[in-house]
Amino acid sequence: MTIKKTLTVAGSDSSGGAGIQADLKTFEEYGTFGFSALTTIVTMDPDNNWSHGVTPIDAKLVREQLKTILSGGPVDAMKTGMLGSVDIIKATREAILAHDLTNIVIDPVMVCKGEDELIQPENAAAIRDLLLPVATVTTPNLFEAGQLSGLGKLKTVEDMKAAAKKIHELGVKYVVIKGGKALESDKAIDLMYDGNDFTIYEVEKVNTNYNHGAGCTFAAAITAGLAKGLSVPDAVAKAKDFVTAAIQGGFALNQFIGPVWHGAYNKAENR
Repeated sequence: MTIKKTLTVAGSDSSGGAGIQADLKTFEEYGTFGFSALTTIVTMDPDNNWSHGVTPIDAKLVREQLKTILSGGPVDAMKTGMLGSVDIIKATREAILAHDLTNIVIDPVMVCKGEDELIQPENAAAIRDLLLPVATVTTPNLFEAGQLSGLGKLKTVEDMKAAAKKIHELGVKYVVIKGGKALESDKAIDLMYDGNDFTIYEVEKVNTNYNHGAGCTFAAAITAGLAKGLSVPDAVAKAKDFVTAAIQGGFALNQFIGPVWHGAYNKAENR
């Protein structure tokens, strides 16, 4: 038996719905062995309107984690999530190049407040300049795609296509833009661009607020699919089914948040 190895370089979501927690749960549901290099710790304060605290890990410690993980040889696929600082982004790129890693999924998580103000614009620029050129797939949401493409707020599928072309020019092989709840449509639409053709993945929108972690889960599912030998289009198609089931199985965790259920696709709760 050969178990494929997957890696997430991302932040910790103490609520369990997103970040490395979501990634590792997804990797397990796909039958892969997951490693994690922790980059940030995210907390929420119920005594202060559930405000978020984001604490980056020192880049030296991130490098040491990656050294530990990769000491046994390359992984079959990896993804990134919240990276926290330019130095961490540089450390991630160094590891990719030094170990000749393939099947790289960059989920360009951008911590922001409101709709259009980046807290750390230097991180967004570093992801664009340092990670996208070495990526196999990137999975921005509408806000992130607008930032990476320079086109601002995206509202339609045609906007998504224009942004995908701009992002592809940055060096990534496949651009997958997540329409999510923000897209003005009754469908949940994701769009993939490979430099030549567009592929649309769509299902009926699930009317729920219990979708925390959907983006992380989608990117992690693509990563695990690539590790298992799927082509990028097939990995994205299966990830779409996986995350749709996860959203349908979402539940209320506390007064503020409702995560997706990562076991829904495999009906883990019935085992």
